[in-house]
Amino acid sequence: MTLADRIDAALPQTQCTRCGYPDCRSYAEAVANESASINQCPPGGAEGIVRLAAITGRSGLPLSATHGVEGPRTLAVIDEDWCIGCTLCIKACPVDCIVGAPKQMHVIVASQCTGCELCVPACPVDCISLVDVTPGRSGWDAWTEEQAEEARHRHEFRKFRRHREKLENDARLQGKLEAKLADLPAASQITTPAELDRKRAMIEAALARARAKR
Repeated sequence: MTLADRIDAALPQTQCTRCGYPDCRSYAEAVANESASINQCPPGGAEGIVRLAAITGRSGLPLSATHGVEGPRTLAVIDEDWCIGCTLCIKACPVDCIVGAPKQMHVIVASQCTGCELCVPACPVDCISLVDVTPGRSGWDAWTEEQAEEARHRHEFRKFRRHREKLENDARLQGKLEAKLADLPAASQITTPAELDRKRAMIEAALARARAKR
């Protein structure tokens, strides 16, 4: 097990990005290569810093105020009277714990919510609120190893799913463009190397535009 693996295993896996990195794994790798400090994880709190200090051999530090404060674990709740079914919160959730369809009310699976808060700013109608579900307990006292492990697996599967969907969508776009090129009049079906390069560039540019729109 690498140093980054050990650090990652000691993080709460809320995937909240408050550490300044896109997910817990990225932060773990930054700590391992000493480009990030061990005190940038508010969900891990003081206990998290102790864990990282023991793993890395660095001196303990107070939690960085720049990155947030240690607090109780929260649960996101959607107000069904205001939800417009825009799906933006679904896209923002790092562990796929929000379910719903376009123009239908969304629901948060409470047992899977990490309290990352990323869905709150994503909501255009401010219908998501945060509820304190561990009053008097914060950091690792408000979170378990089992919850962290489940959140890690859910986040990893989400990354895999999104990558697979991107590849499938790119393949569909490529197929459509190639079909359109094949339907061009025979006179335009020039097969010189220069023309093939031109067509290939057209396809790649169209794919780039489609990805940028997403």
